[in-house]
Amino acid sequence: MEFDFLSPVNDELLDEIKSLNPQTIGANIRLHTDRSGIPELEGVNVAIFGVRENRRAERPENKPDFSNLRKQFYGLFPGNWKLKLADLGDIEPGATVEDTYFAVQNLVESLIKQDIIPIILGGGQDLIYAQYRAYDNLDQMVNLVNIDKRFDLGDAEKMISNQSYVGKIVVDQPYNLFNYSAVGYQTYFNSQDEIELMERLFFEAYRLGEVTSDIALMEPIFRSANIVGMDLGAIDSAAMNSAYFNSPNGFNGREICALSRYAGISDKVSSFGVYEYQGNLGDLANMLVAQIIWYFIEGVNYRTNENTISAKKEFTKYQVPIDDEILVFFKSPVSGRWWIEIPFLSNVNTKLKRHTLLPCSEEDYLEACNQVIPERWYKAKRKNEV
Repeated sequence: MEFDFLSPVNDELLDEIKSLNPQTIGANIRLHTDRSGIPELEGVNVAIFGVRENRRAERPENKPDFSNLRKQFYGLFPGNWKLKLADLGDIEPGATVEDTYFAVQNLVESLIKQDIIPIILGGGQDLIYAQYRAYDNLDQMVNLVNIDKRFDLGDAEKMISNQSYVGKIVVDQPYNLFNYSAVGYQTYFNSQDEIELMERLFFEAYRLGEVTSDIALMEPIFRSANIVGMDLGAIDSAAMNSAYFNSPNGFNGREICALSRYAGISDKVSSFGVYEYQGNLGDLANMLVAQIIWYFIEGVNYRTNENTISAKKEFTKYQVPIDDEILVFFKSPVSGRWWIEIPFLSNVNTKLKRHTLLPCSEEDYLEACNQVIPERWYKAKRKNEV
């Protein structure tokens, strides 16, 4: 793989690794080093790389440095994983921000084509745009889940920034986006215009309090995602112990790690980005981000591959008549997870080629039995019709 825009892990970290317990992640991960170059990716399941780009962030002078984050992550012990990991080093900022986007897009696309899940450590969250564009040549509609206090829709007519990339994703061709879900938004950080636009586009939005009151209800949201992005600003400042993230409200350490694990365990998620890493965060923040990455990989390790046609043949089917509709639910006998069918409209030009199973919860099935149509099904069906 020729990616000469990647810079290696620095030599000081290599010296640190030599002193680690031989069972730690750092002693077993394949590394991009100055001496040996980019590692062999045959058999690798998850590849981590940093992107030191933040020119479109609020504080562009705080160029991210992931050295201490790597030190914290390498020192962790893996779970009972069957996965092979690689650290590809960092993408340095290009001559223009668009050059950086191009590098990220190409690297993510290449890794996905090799069945390797990229974990992107990034500066400005506008890098999600490049993560999304990596799917342009993969011939599929994608669902994007964003863990963030803001929707980041912004003004699509203006230059892309870390708070306006979703608008660009919606309006720029090619159109690959089927659904956008915002997890953990806080109303006072979002204008009413943006809240109303989310409704008009049939996108999904879950308030911070709604998520934290029963975090397990978010599992189906991540199960339908292809791309997951996380803004570190969604975490409360106390958990990060950093003045940069200046919001007293947000997810705590346990909650953000639970969401990360849901992202990892989803059979569909093929790329994961952690953004708004600024400068060189303190030890506590770096340890939390290291654990966020750890929980994502832990989730990947325990995937059940229920997204295959053969697995779906084993599902138990339930039909629920509501008014003039018949809702079709499926339940996995292995994991106990639920799905609901979105019917394909043959007269509509869409990349949804067949009946699509939308992840849902048992509560959705029970509500349907009480003649209440699940909101996620309604929004997905409406998006298929427009």
